[in-house]
Amino acid sequence: MSNYYDNEEKRKKPTWFDRVQKEREGVSPDDPKALDKPTVGSFFKLFGRKINTLLSVNLLYVFGNFPIFFFLLALSGYVSDSTSAPYYQQFAPLLGASYFDPSPVTASLLGIFGAHISITVPTVFTNILYGLTALLFVTFGPVNVGTTYLLRSMVREEGMFLMSDFWYAIKKNLRQGLIFGVIDLLIMALLGYDFLYFYINLGSGSTFIYILFFITFAMIIVYAMMRMYIYLMMVTFDLSIAKMLKNALFFSILGIKRNIMALLWVVLLIALEYVILMVFAPLGVILPLILLFSVGAFGCAFAAYPKIKEIMIDPYYSETPTPRNED
Repeated sequence: MSNYYDNEEKRKKPTWFDRVQKEREGVSPDDPKALDKPTVGSFFKLFGRKINTLLSVNLLYVFGNFPIFFFLLALSGYVSDSTSAPYYQQFAPLLGASYFDPSPVTASLLGIFGAHISITVPTVFTNILYGLTALLFVTFGPVNVGTTYLLRSMVREEGMFLMSDFWYAIKKNLRQGLIFGVIDLLIMALLGYDFLYFYINLGSGSTFIYILFFITFAMIIVYAMMRMYIYLMMVTFDLSIAKMLKNALFFSILGIKRNIMALLWVVLLIALEYVILMVFAPLGVILPLILLFSVGAFGCAFAAYPKIKEIMIDPYYSETPTPRNED
């Protein structure tokens, strides 16, 4: 398989920060690796050894995609104007009726339907923040490429220099990372919008809406499984985006058991985050910033990489007596 590559280019000399971040876990080279027997037990053992590195990877996820903070600031309402508006649609006609025919009845109805709520009105600065959020289309793909490369090294239990390897992977896959990052965001936005639209309209009683809702839900599950493989293939093989999507679709079926376990892991993390947010909001806000994203992605990488190794990498080595160095 001529499109498999690894460490063919000399990497940038490690910086002082890289040396500080280099893993020193005290694991003997003779100890069995998690990939030798990629079970749930070996995952949690590896997870325990890599927790410190996952903290750093999560920071790369969050601050690498810094445009999301522009979006959150715009949504917060702090940069918008505040005003009030009637809560009930009946307020306007009742107010008009009370002017022309003031009576105890109209006064009582106004007391019921005259409630107002506070609303925010976007300002120029709010719209600028929404515009800056579009930078996410530039950062999303490359950041996913760089962090996936780090996660792959962690799953393979290779030594790594955090920042050097992160930038190395981005530079090596910059074009594909940028292109697929845009595609990835658009697909997720479209699926998310369709899911919410059909979910809100389930009350209409239309059978067609129910069918479209479950089709959309199935597409979300399939694409979530495909995403576990796409970025891993991007940092491991020299493939076109079309071929990666095709292979990822096959892997979503071939690795169905491991894929379901990975999705359950992500669902568990989201549920845990929700509970923590409800019980103690400050910790619920901090958790995504320090650990949530990298832990979820690490579980997905651990589930996906053994299947990629089995089907795409091992056959390459069996056909090539003296393989090239790995990336």
